[in-house]
Amino acid sequence: MYSLAKTIADCFKFRNRIGTDVAVPALRFAVRFHRARMDDLVHFAKVNRVDKVMRSYIEAVQ
Repeated sequence: MYSLAKTIADCFKFRNRIGTDVAVPALRFAVRFHRARMDDLVHFAKVNRVDKVMRSYIEAVQ
C-alpha cells in the first residue's frame, strides 16, 4: 500500500473489476475523517488517468 490516496485512485481505476460500491465508500471515509489530503487525491487521480471520473465523486462527497 503506497498511501490511502493512491489506493483510492486505484479503486477508481479498477472500478469495473471491483465495483464503485468499494471505491465510493473509501473516498467518503478518507474525506470525512481527513485521512487523505485533497491535493493527494487529485494528484493520484491524474496519475491513474481517472481525474474526470473522480472529480464528480469528490464534489459530491464534499
